Amino acid sequence: MPNLYLIMNHRLTEEQKQDAHSSMRVECIVEMPEDLKELWSQVPADLREIRAFLEPIRKWLQGIASPDDYVLVQGDFGACCLLVNFVSKRRMIPVYSTTSREAVEVHHEDGSVELTHRFRHRMFRRYGL
Repeated sequence: MPNLYLIMNHRLTEEQKQDAHSSMRVECIVEMPEDLKELWSQVPADLREIRAFLEPIRKWLQGIASPDDYVLVQGDFGACCLLVNFVSKRRMIPVYSTTSREAVEVHHEDGSVELTHRFRHRMFRRYGL
């Protein structure tokens, strides 16, 4: 059975965990080590090239994941593109979580508007390459 490796800035919800086990038949869900989570959450906005910056994450994946494992990749757009390509070339399966979004607007007497979003997991979708 495949594993699911998480490359993202958030924790999976219980609903996402259940879906991963049922729809992708994953055996184990594996989070990045704390230092790599920190790296992923702080991709510098002023770096012109981030390939070298992401090398620790690529090394971690290469050392632990196997072909046919799933890798959930969500975060900085450019970093996601690079990691999805990396994962795909190693015959791992890159996925992301799709959500529905509910927005609620509250107009206050002082003229301000409060906007709240609620996201709900729908499914995991493979990146189409």
